[in-house]
Amino acid sequence: MQPIYDPESVRPMWEELAQCGVAPLQTAADVDAAVAKPGTTLLVVNSVCGCAAGGARPGVTKALQNSVIPDHLTTVFAGVAMEATARARELMPTVRPSSPSVAIFKDGAPVYVLERRQIERMNASDIAAELARAFNEHCTRQGPSVSPEIYGKVVHARQCGSTIPSFRG
Repeated sequence: MQPIYDPESVRPMWEELAQCGVAPLQTAADVDAAVAKPGTTLLVVNSVCGCAAGGARPGVTKALQNSVIPDHLTTVFAGVAMEATARARELMPTVRPSSPSVAIFKDGAPVYVLERRQIERMNASDIAAELARAFNEHCTRQGPSVSPEIYGKVVHARQCGSTIPSFRG
């Protein structure tokens, strides 16, 4: 599946999560393998929209500073990793396809989802607090995902989709 957005243009938007240990997934098989791992898996459906830039990504990275976090940290990028995003959305059957969104899977089953409709009404601190609550309920791995020093150097990408060029590959 051809991407909608130029992958290089959105690099800062996925690197923001990668700086905190969140691994990008590119294919449906990558998503299936990640979710099938024992324990808990965070799956972020990232996007170019303003609520991803202003709330979701900064909220996720801040939540990963919690004392308890998921065992595995992953993301797909809507509009870029098309196959992976479609598969991630299939695995969240109670949620209408949306981005951004955040899910926690436990031993392959979804146990928590934060949907776009919720994210749109929250700021980054609210999202971080909600995710930390979910991490405390469903996860056991000791956090944070990166040291406070590394987290302090995270660059939050504030660009939104209206300025991202279409893929012309």
